[in-house]
Amino acid sequence: MLFLLLGLLGIGLKYFEVGMVAGWSWWIVLSPFALAVAWWAWADSSGYTKRKVVEREERRKQARIDRQRSNMGLPPNNRPKR
Repeated sequence: MLFLLLGLLGIGLKYFEVGMVAGWSWWIVLSPFALAVAWWAWADSSGYTKRKVVEREERRKQARIDRQRSNMGLPPNNRPKR
């Protein structure tokens, strides 16, 4: 996401000819988009994206279980976190 924001900022600065970005080549201005594509390709192929989704779901699930246990008056489950 950071690469996309940098790319959009660069396009805006280049288009409106602001500061030193006005003199840069379009290849330099558009390079953050190529980096974003490379990042997404790596994240998807390595399993990084899926692993982060599973971790987030596990945290939500455990929070829901803890909340339900406390609503029933039971102590929270003291499972060691990984």
